[in-house]
Amino acid sequence: MTPQHRAPDDQDEPALLRDQFRQLLRYRSLLATGVVIGLLGGGYLALGGEDTYTATGEVLVRSAISDPFAAGATADKGINIGSERQTAVSDTVGTLAAGTLLKAGDDVTAQKLLTGLQVTNPPNTLTLRFSYTATDPEQARARAEALAGAYLTHRRARTEESIQNMSDGYRAQLKPLEEKRDLLEEQAGAGSAEDVTSARANIIVAISELSRKISELKALDTTPGYLNKKPVAPTSPTGPGLLLLLGLGGVVGLALGLLLSWVRLVFDPAVRSPRELVHSLGAPLLGTLPRERTANGALLAIGRSGSRLAEEYRAVAFRLAYDPDFAASRRLLVTAPRGDNAAAAAAAANLAAAFAEMGRDVLLVEADLRTPSLARDLGRAAHEVRPPRWAAEEGEGTWPAAGRTNVDVPGSGAFALIPGTTADNVPRALTSPPVGRIVAEADRPGNVVIVLAPPVLSYADAVALVDRVEGVMIVCDPREVHRSDLERIREIIGASGGSVLGALLHPSRGRLRRAERRATATRRSGGKGGGGTPAEADGPELTGDPTETLGLRTFTQPAARR
Repeated sequence: MTPQHRAPDDQDEPALLRDQFRQLLRYRSLLATGVVIGLLGGGYLALGGEDTYTATGEVLVRSAISDPFAAGATADKGINIGSERQTAVSDTVGTLAAGTLLKAGDDVTAQKLLTGLQVTNPPNTLTLRFSYTATDPEQARARAEALAGAYLTHRRARTEESIQNMSDGYRAQLKPLEEKRDLLEEQAGAGSAEDVTSARANIIVAISELSRKISELKALDTTPGYLNKKPVAPTSPTGPGLLLLLGLGGVVGLALGLLLSWVRLVFDPAVRSPRELVHSLGAPLLGTLPRERTANGALLAIGRSGSRLAEEYRAVAFRLAYDPDFAASRRLLVTAPRGDNAAAAAAAANLAAAFAEMGRDVLLVEADLRTPSLARDLGRAAHEVRPPRWAAEEGEGTWPAAGRTNVDVPGSGAFALIPGTTADNVPRALTSPPVGRIVAEADRPGNVVIVLAPPVLSYADAVALVDRVEGVMIVCDPREVHRSDLERIREIIGASGGSVLGALLHPSRGRLRRAERRATATRRSGGKGGGGTPAEADGPELTGDPTETLGLRTFTQPAARR
């Protein structure tokens, strides 16, 4: 069978066009601004401008002809319609029309009169169309008629002047011939020779020819043309109406909005598409979380029936479970690029619940020792249990030996949580031997260790853990993370000996959610350590089924099996 070759996505022009169009639609505010500006401009031109009226007259241009009814006689003989159009808008015609209008009481200069005139020539015709635009319909009619009449008058005068000049030239030639003829007649009367008679006859023929030409010139029809369409006063203003101007303004505004969006897109440092994110980070896209309102602010989506968010977390967990790099170590470091770490905390908790649902022994370590809050956010689902034997030997009261918490996931199972606590020396605490022992629990068959670290570009805490937890997952909002940030994360993690397993995208939060996160961050930074008993919080919404509050299995501490 012949293999079918498919063009790469980077060379798929329809896909690239769709992607670019979607990127432009991200800036809806700029598109809306452009459309509003276009509509306002169209409305201003329609309502704010002064109404104008246009009167139109048509003149048929013809040349002087001796017999218009003779066979083969044409009225376009010697007419250059382009030159006639230039003559119609000349100052000479304007001066003649201004004189005519002055007699009618319209005092206007020739230059001002010609500003409202437009002369056009319909194709394949000898017609000149005089269109005059003014603010008054009667004024437009009178001025269009005066200009058309001035053009005809000027053309008639020019034709008559040409005829007179030619006639004067013929008469100048005729006068010496007549004098010579009279002289020869005197000689012929005295009995002159035969050659004198012949010369006299030739002169008479020349005189007759010149006389005939002068007679033909006097008989020429000097009509310059006809006013086929007399200008009339318009009854409605010219130009597009309100609806047409609004439509044109909307189209122009949309084009302006697209231009502004394109300029914003060119200079936008944020990630513009999943393809660009994968290229900048050098890792695949693990998933995109849908926008979903959690029940009573619960952190865990796993355990809620009919939740699209829970299904996406399960899909990401399955993809990681079959990833060769993750399957070799079963360690995962979850972090964000910079800013708020709430989305990364939610992703770490839900992935832990998803792995527990798959039958794995999951240990979630909160390595955020600056603003620990995961135990408090989990609420009633978290229950403190006894720490393992080696942790008691290390000394209680210090992280990570301060204690463990068992988190029950309704209908899915349970996982262990080592909540974070504030520490005086965060780097020393993250690189202590107990942390190495905790991470080493992933070496046991069926165990998974997930570490939640602060934003990798805000603190060096995540970098300090990369040598122990090689696989890193970046949780970010594509509209807030920059391409340079992703490239820097890839370089930092690669230089630290780790690898980026992929990225998980979460939807952007609105202004209210941002305000809530800022208030939460303020409370976290102002509070004391988070290693004690978790604060009371609302858990997942219950339906009344007692099986939803029971774990499918009990988490067994690794120390109890030794």
